[in-house]
Parts: sequence; structure tokens; C-alpha cells
Amino acid sequence: QTGAVVVSEDTFISHLIELRDRLLRTLVVFGVVLLVLIPFASELYDLLATPMMSALPEGTKMIATGVVTPFLVPIKVAMMVAFIITLPFILHQAWSFIAPGLYLHEKRLVLPLVVASTILFVIGIVFCYVFVFNTVFHFINQIAPKSITVAPDIENYLNFVLTMFLAFGLTFETPIVVVMLTRMGVVSLEQLRNIRPYFIVIAFIIAAVVTPPDVVSQLLLAIPMCLLYEVGLFAARFVGKRPQPAEDGDEAGKYAPPSDAEQDAELDRIAAEERRRS
Repeated sequence: QTGAVVVSEDTFISHLIELRDRLLRTLVVFGVVLLVLIPFASELYDLLATPMMSALPEGTKMIATGVVTPFLVPIKVAMMVAFIITLPFILHQAWSFIAPGLYLHEKRLVLPLVVASTILFVIGIVFCYVFVFNTVFHFINQIAPKSITVAPDIENYLNFVLTMFLAFGLTFETPIVVVMLTRMGVVSLEQLRNIRPYFIVIAFIIAAVVTPPDVVSQLLLAIPMCLLYEVGLFAARFVGKRPQPAEDGDEAGKYAPPSDAEQDAELDRIAAEERRRS
């Protein structure tokens, strides 16, 4: 018992050290990428502002009301781009940290979900930038009174863009949520199909809350969310429910939780791996 406690404590400390090392590597890589991007921060903001600038009347520019805003806002944009560029490395570090503690059937599920969720999040951002911004900004500027001059503040614009990116990125995660709910057995596929009308109502409520108060942007968020819900229902058909623990009298072949001996063997394997690394 004492030996097992010592092994557990050593393993816990070694995990903390490994977590620290991976966080430091992530920060170093992020810092290096950010330093490379800082000289191009102004160009990156100009690229981010392209949908708005194309919708404004010719000769109109955005404004900066803060003293240091013209410097800080492009730096924030550079940080956002640096995070997106280093996201694969960040996810690789996270996967390398948690993978040794997962069983084979868990690895087979987690890795595809991490990759798919990342791709869907990026697709949501691209969809928002390429399609939604152009449509919404042109619509807003067309209905704006001719007696006013539209000159958005660059900081307000950045906050708006980040909010919309987050909203659409999370919206495109809808298939992952549906698949996980089905896989974990929280709800069945039939139940998800039955609540489809309620989900449509919820989607439009969410769109009304997180998007600007115009019909176009609300439709551009709610309709993809409903379509992605259907994609999730389709994908859930091929994933299936997680196997349940076998009970007395059940047929063989069902998943059963590991025994105490198997757990001890797994701890010994992890401890041996940590000693080998050190």
C-alpha cells in the first residue's frame, strides 16, 4: 500500500512537471509567432477590416477614438492570428499530455473529435468572415440614413468581429455536441429527432441574442445551426452509444470497467514510462 501511494505521488508530481513544460513550450511558440507577426499588425488589421471597408461609401475610413487604440488594436489582431496559427501545436501538446492516460477505445474517439471540432471551428470563422460580414455590412449600410456618415470605431469593430467569430465558431460545433450526447447516452438519437422543432426555436433565440439586431445576421446564424444539427443527427447514426458495463447474465463481449489489478498495472506502466523519460 505504501509503495502504491509513493508511486501515485511521484506520478502526480511528474504529471505536473510535464504539464508545466508543455505550457512553457506553447507560450514560447506563441511568443515567437507573435513577434514575427507584430511588424505586420497593421496589414493584418486592414485585412480584417476589408469586409467593412468594402461596404462603406468610397473615401470613408474607420476612426480611432482612443489615444493608444491605433497601436493596441492591431496588436490584438496579431495575437488572434498567432493563436490560430499555433492552434495545431497547442492541440498537439494537449493531446500528448492526456493520451498516455487514455485507454485504446478512448483514444480512438477523442482524437477524431479534437481534430473535427478544430476544423469545424475554423470553418465557422471563415464562413463568418467571407460570407456573413460581406452580407451584413452591405445590408446595414444600404438601409442607413443618407443624412449620416458611417465611421465605425476600430476597437468597437474588433470587439464585434471577435464576438461574431466566437458565435459562429461555436455554432459550427453543433454536430460534435450532438454526437457526444448520443455517444455518452445522455439522449437517444430518436429523442434528438423528436426535439428538432424545439431546437429550431432555440437556434433563432440564440441568434437573436448574439448577433446584431437585424434579420439578416440572425438568419445567417440560425439557419446554419439548424443544418448542422441535421448533420450531427446523420453522423450520430454511425457513432452509436457507448458500450455499457457488463452485468451478470449479460452476453459476453460487452465493455466492462477495468479491474483493480488492471488499474494497478496501468499505473505501473505510466510510472515506468515516466522513469524512462527522466
